Amino acid sequence: MPFQGANSLTPFWINTLSIPVITIDGPSGAGKGTLGLWLAKALKFHLLESGALYRLSALAAQLLGVDDSDEQQVADISKQLDVSFIPKGDGVAVMLNGQDVSAALRQEDIGMAASRVAAFPSVRSALVECQRNFVKAPGLVADGRDMGSTIFPQAEAKIFLTARAETRADRRMKQLEDAGLAADYDKILADIKARDENDSNRSVSPLVAAPDALVIDSSDLSLDEVYDKALEYIRLKIQLS
Repeated sequence: MPFQGANSLTPFWINTLSIPVITIDGPSGAGKGTLGLWLAKALKFHLLESGALYRLSALAAQLLGVDDSDEQQVADISKQLDVSFIPKGDGVAVMLNGQDVSAALRQEDIGMAASRVAAFPSVRSALVECQRNFVKAPGLVADGRDMGSTIFPQAEAKIFLTARAETRADRRMKQLEDAGLAADYDKILADIKARDENDSNRSVSPLVAAPDALVIDSSDLSLDEVYDKALEYIRLKIQLS
């Protein structure tokens, strides 16, 4: 099936019939990032971690000396982001203009700026175009919250990866404890439930499983089991070389 930008917010054209797109959507803590990384490495596909793009827009604006309250300038920057996500060991190096900015993206001020720019409709529209520009041979694995439902509605393979809120809170607790950081389970669980509620009920691109997506609940599955289920499904949907 040719990949087309149905219902696109911005013009989207791609001059090929052969570039497969795999989308992975779902709530925070379900394992989307790990699954996306494993699939991209195994299939040798390009990778898009859409959740980083608002932070990247904020960082790019900061580096250019642009006030992040200037919607039009930030939108112009977002439209022209030179970004790539490079699998590196067990993680991903986020590259901006050829420089690894993975550490800079984790800074608190960048997170706060990302929240501000995410509120701008023109920035959101610009990033739709930015994300669709990631579709390049031999293929793309895109993870996020609206990849299959909004950004790539005609993707050949769509996965919605979820898990119980309690399971995701347990995973987050372990991450923090392994990093030697203090963690409050009740607060983590409350934050996860609040974010789920907000994501599922927002007016623009709510967190929903696309009708044609494979839903995988990772609550009681190992990462290997999730990966095997996903790869089996992808092989049914996409002819892999």
